[in-house]
Amino acid sequence: MIVDHVLARGDATVSELVELTGVSLMTVHRDIAELADRGILRKYHGGVSAQPSMVFESSSDFRLHAHTDEKRSLARAALRFVAPGMSVMLDDSTSALALARLLPEVGPLTVVTNYRLITEELRSAEGIRLICVGGEYSRTHDSWIGLPAMDMIGGISVDLSVLSTSGITAGMTFHQEQEIVGIKRATRQAGATSVLLMDHSKVGRRALHRLESVDSFDHVLLTGPVDEELLREMRELTDVRVVETE
Repeated sequence: MIVDHVLARGDATVSELVELTGVSLMTVHRDIAELADRGILRKYHGGVSAQPSMVFESSSDFRLHAHTDEKRSLARAALRFVAPGMSVMLDDSTSALALARLLPEVGPLTVVTNYRLITEELRSAEGIRLICVGGEYSRTHDSWIGLPAMDMIGGISVDLSVLSTSGITAGMTFHQEQEIVGIKRATRQAGATSVLLMDHSKVGRRALHRLESVDSFDHVLLTGPVDEELLREMRELTDVRVVETE
C-alpha cells in the first residue's frame, strides 16, 4: 500500500502514511526503512519520495509509470533505426523497454540487455535472439550492473545501441550514480550507431556525474516542449529530433 501510494504521488509524509495504513508510527518508519534499503523509495526528514534528485535516481518501479506516452512515442521514432538482421543493445531504461516491446515487429534481431524487464519482455518473442548481460543485481534499477556487466558489455559490438539517462543540457548528458555511468558509457560505445531517448522531464536537467558529451551520440530523440535556444545549441553538435507525443 505504501509503495503504490508513493509511486502514484511521487512523495508522501510519514503522518500521511500512518493515516493511510492505519498502523503505528513505528511500523511505518520500519516499513519505510525496509523500502529504502531495497532502493524502491528514498527517505527524507518526515517523509519518503520516489522522485529523482541530483544525486538519487528513482527506482525502476517509479520510472515505469512516469511519462509513459512520451516514452512510447520516442520508442516508435527510434524503431526507424532498426532493420531486420541487426544486433541491438538496450540499456536498463524504461524508454529502452518501450522500444523492446516493438522489436518483434522488425525481427529477426539479436538483442543484448542488462535490464530484467526487457529479458522478460523478449524471452519468448519470435525472431529475437536474446543475450543477457550478467553481473551484480540492482534492486533499484532491476538490472545487472558492476564490473562483470561492464566487462561483458565491453566485449560486445552491436549495430545499434539505444539508451536513456537522467539529464541533458546543450553539451552534456548526466546521471546520478557513478556505477551506472560506467554501464551506460560502455553501452553507448558498443554500438556502431547510438541513439539517446530523452523525455521532456530530463531536458535541461543535470545530475551529479557527467556521462557523455551530446556529440558522442549519433542521434538524440527528445519530446517537447524544448527551449529553442537549447535545441539550436544541441543541433550544432549532433542530429537532434523533437518527437511529437502521440
